Amino acid sequence: MSSTATASSAPIAHLADGADPYAWLQARDSNEVLDYLKAENHYQESQLADQAELREQLFQEIKARIRETDLSLASPWGPYMYFTRTTAGDEYPRHYRCPRPADDSLTVDESQEELLLDPNALAAGGFLSLGAFNISPDHKRLAYSLDTSGDEVYRLYVKELASGVIRELPFEDCDGSMTWANDSQTLFFAELDETHRPHKLYRHHLGGTAVEKVFHEPDGRFFLHCYRSSSERQLVLLLNSKTTSEAWVLDADHPEKPFACLAPRVENHEYFPDHGQLDGVWTWFIRSNQDGINFALFQAPEQGQEVPTRERWQPLIAHRDDVMLEGISLNASALTLSLREGGLPVIEVHPQGLPHYRVQLPDAAYSLYVQDSLEFASKFVRLRYESLNRPAQVRQLTLACGEQKVLKETPVLGPFDADAYVSQRLWATAADGTRVPISLVSRREDLGKPVPLYLYGYGAYGESLDPWFSHARLSLLERGVAFAIAHVRGGGELGEAWYRAGKQEHKHNTFSDFIACAEHLIEAGVTSPAQLAISGGSAGGLLIGAVLNQRPELFKAAIAEVPFVDVLNTMLDPELPLTVTEYDEWGNPQDPSVYERIKAYAPYENVSAQAYPALLVVAGYNDSRVQYWEAAKWVAKLRAHKTDDNLLLLKTELGAGHGGMSGRYQGLRDVALEYGFVFKVLGVV
Repeated sequence: MSSTATASSAPIAHLADGADPYAWLQARDSNEVLDYLKAENHYQESQLADQAELREQLFQEIKARIRETDLSLASPWGPYMYFTRTTAGDEYPRHYRCPRPADDSLTVDESQEELLLDPNALAAGGFLSLGAFNISPDHKRLAYSLDTSGDEVYRLYVKELASGVIRELPFEDCDGSMTWANDSQTLFFAELDETHRPHKLYRHHLGGTAVEKVFHEPDGRFFLHCYRSSSERQLVLLLNSKTTSEAWVLDADHPEKPFACLAPRVENHEYFPDHGQLDGVWTWFIRSNQDGINFALFQAPEQGQEVPTRERWQPLIAHRDDVMLEGISLNASALTLSLREGGLPVIEVHPQGLPHYRVQLPDAAYSLYVQDSLEFASKFVRLRYESLNRPAQVRQLTLACGEQKVLKETPVLGPFDADAYVSQRLWATAADGTRVPISLVSRREDLGKPVPLYLYGYGAYGESLDPWFSHARLSLLERGVAFAIAHVRGGGELGEAWYRAGKQEHKHNTFSDFIACAEHLIEAGVTSPAQLAISGGSAGGLLIGAVLNQRPELFKAAIAEVPFVDVLNTMLDPELPLTVTEYDEWGNPQDPSVYERIKAYAPYENVSAQAYPALLVVAGYNDSRVQYWEAAKWVAKLRAHKTDDNLLLLKTELGAGHGGMSGRYQGLRDVALEYGFVFKVLGVV
């Protein structure tokens, strides 16, 4: 049995018989496991009890920078404008609409606004995640889905907006997606299998309880997803694994018909279709990697009801070795490309009949993406732009000419001067000579001297950690703590090749890149090992666990959130959610060579008798992506093996999932806990 935590002693997990002595922690809902997790929570609370006042100060400090009562930008669609409003004291924004002004301004008429959904009332103080929020094409109904535990299983609802009548649809094990056909009566939704994978698509006609299975994807590597095309004329059913995709399409005006395959799957061919207009002709646009790993864009004019098979695809934007085509946005008058070049996002606009151009921006390192392409007929798109020291802006881009207008900037209440902080792009050199980008922000007054540093990393699935602004992070910066992001291989910052160089047999590059970034920041005089805290979540928690085993002396403190640290055992269990779909990312350890490869870096497997930095680990009991026991087993093994007296704390959110607590104030309190831990270990006052 485990011991009870006290202020002076940590809970010690007992060793069971078998190859994995902590496997007993996987007995979900057993009293023994729950008692152990609660004992760890009690120990964590006792060890940080002296910080209660600081955590409250941090919470109030961060909250004071945020405009608690605010109105989102209204999005015009048909006869209405749709928007959200946050109110002081509420955890979630409320959803509204009002009649669209005749002058097409964005002015909200509060006297005519209509409350569509209030998640605060639905949450009733508990966990709540809003999945779908989809208005029907005739604007008469709202389809929405709710997860009330954090396990990412959703209930489905339809609200009649005229009467306010809400119906819960009698379907279970849903992934939360809800897609309307153009009749505003037919809904498509997906069902999860026993491994939490969307594998079946169903068609439901309102007014009855009947449901029709439209598609079943038996291959455990593939996820199923249905969406409306940009033109609103087509429905797309996308089936994709980490390396291969297949799309089926259906005329949105005829939802009773079967979907038709656009191009049968071929291993390692990824393609993603959308539907719009080119020179006035209804056209399919297909982003595909058939000509190269960085993707090219193809087009195929619509020809009646005939599906444009792969033989009819014609190149529109050629593959480029140095530019990644990450996505496209379609409007009636323009094609907008989301590119990645030199480690940064680039927006390139191709207005029909006019020269193409790139959006110009003021910062050297930033985050930029198309936030909203608005209505298909719109002359504008909205861009979201931010940097480490510049709050997020929503910019209206006039597609024809490139004119930009800042519609809204996220306010920072109280004293704030963006120029008091310096954002930099640095480059570390990895062991194999590869240059690895680092984004860094610090107070201008701290330039040229070593300071405490919070270094963040992820490095998986081709995800790009573009620099983002954070109200909470100002509480680090104002206390002289710099913040950096290590853009390691396995992410997508430098294109598809960068991703592939940090997965499967190359996964070790993710860890050595992060270590190289830490060493560069130390050698450049930005920080020192005694002042360096590192952090990562999920697959980023795997990164943190691996580098702590390899180079623990480099770091003073570490935070691992919902960490994927028991990689080998998880990937050996195909019954767990996501395991089979993850083979393309990590490999299948049923293969002996893959087994040895994963075993060589898996954090849980490689815990050893050495000194480790202070460590705070956060898990979600209802997490279906990274099971709570990964963190619990890892901490238990670290307690038994580490040779130091540094803090080792485990906090398990017993009412939350992969994303932590759901409300905005609950989220701020989680940040305050983590920052307080960093300040305690680094001696920041």
